[in-house]
Amino acid sequence: MKRFIGLMAFIVLASLAAHAQTGVYAEYGASWYGIPNLSVQSGPTFGLYYQHWGIPFVRAGLDARATFMGSGSATEDAGLIGPRVQIKPHILPLMPYGEALIGVAHVDVGQGLARTQGNDFEWALNAGIDLTILPHIDWRMVDYTYGRIPNNLPNSNPNTVSTGLVVRLP
Repeated sequence: MKRFIGLMAFIVLASLAAHAQTGVYAEYGASWYGIPNLSVQSGPTFGLYYQHWGIPFVRAGLDARATFMGSGSATEDAGLIGPRVQIKPHILPLMPYGEALIGVAHVDVGQGLARTQGNDFEWALNAGIDLTILPHIDWRMVDYTYGRIPNNLPNSNPNTVSTGLVVRLP
């Protein structure tokens, strides 16, 4: 009986990992921070996700991304990683997803005595929708990220909306 249960557990776990998917993406978006006298900043986001686990209609894995917002005297660059869950209905080409990310942000905002510069911890919640437009190519219709850099003075909450393309590797 123990062997039968062990065999069944192995089959279930192997089938969960059978449909692993890797995606590489590039986005362009705009961020607002909730910091007085700081305008909306824009820039690219690059990332890679690997979805290793899944059950019918749901996939889970990890996402790693790098964001480069702003230019000149107002920039926020971040590297984030965390778990990702995606819903994949097989009858529709839409794939909504959600993520919870942590990482490090480099912030450089303000001028003179009001200048804030340094590296800090950042966390972010992310959600979006991908639309399959060609085999292995998705349009990331919208990607919304709410972030928080708690130790940055003044405390900043980057809110980012972006769009881009995803290439799913076979």
